[in-house]
Amino acid sequence: MALTISDKVPGIPTELHEKVFQPFFRVEDSRNRGTGGTGLGLAIARTIARRHGGDVHLKNAPEGGLVVTLTLPASQ
Repeated sequence: MALTISDKVPGIPTELHEKVFQPFFRVEDSRNRGTGGTGLGLAIARTIARRHGGDVHLKNAPEGGLVVTLTLPASQ
């Protein structure tokens, strides 16, 4: 099973696609809480997905925006 979510805002540079899964890493350099989270969301999401036999992947859409895909094994 796969769930794909895409947006239309600028994507994340390809070289950061794996780095954003590290706890507390934020693409946004600002320390202002109003401009972003703590950098835990993707790390937590990937950890949960992997513990259930799935994963989370990122890619930039050709027309712009980020595409996030969550995959999980089908239940038996």
